Amino acid sequence: MDQPPPKPPKSLLRKVGRAIADYRMIRDGDRILLGVSGGKDSLSLLQILTHLQRHAPVRFELAVLTVDPEVEGFEPSGLTDWYDRLGVRWHYARQPIMEQAREHMQGDSFCAYCSRMKRGIMYNTCRQHGYNVLALAQHLDDLAESFLMSAFHGGQLRTMKAHYVNDAGDLRIIRPLVSCRETQTADFARNANLPVVPDSCPACFSAPTQREHMRQLLLNEERGNKQLFASLLRAMRPLMDETPE
Repeated sequence: MDQPPPKPPKSLLRKVGRAIADYRMIRDGDRILLGVSGGKDSLSLLQILTHLQRHAPVRFELAVLTVDPEVEGFEPSGLTDWYDRLGVRWHYARQPIMEQAREHMQGDSFCAYCSRMKRGIMYNTCRQHGYNVLALAQHLDDLAESFLMSAFHGGQLRTMKAHYVNDAGDLRIIRPLVSCRETQTADFARNANLPVVPDSCPACFSAPTQREHMRQLLLNEERGNKQLFASLLRAMRPLMDETPE
């Protein structure tokens, strides 16, 4: 007999539950599509949302989408067995994003191009299947890196939003992990033996990015300031809040 799905730790559940409440992310009757790359963060969020679906007072539907960018070394197709075990409806899309980037990318990083292309696929899947909410798995470390990149290189105070409406006005985008640390999702994924896909973005590992530089800068600073990310979260809150009615 299969073992029951691993239960997320209370520390993660508390932070995600608080973020969902503070930013009114999930509402009764929502149909949510979660983007799952196969990395530790998106798989952790999948476990958290399936747990909340069973126990939260708000009723919502949940499905997942995995986009295969057809990058050498990335093989996410095995995730579908995990989705079936969880009883979650899943969608799977293939697109040769790296090959397309070589032909069409202009003045952009591969990561930015890939993110834009994946976002388009996710939006289209939501529209085709009637999902009104797209859930993404960026966490506090991601928001802090974006904050520094925007300040250092763009001269602006910006970061990712916790909850907002897309430009077309037909989809809400939520990030339930905005107050969670990467170490928390990594620990949960390891302890729960989640089926993390190795090298979930091989192109990023093969080409160091500005984001990786910011990540190392923050980790080095945190060694001497254990409250660094708590302070950054307080500083970023006004930038994160665009909660739609």
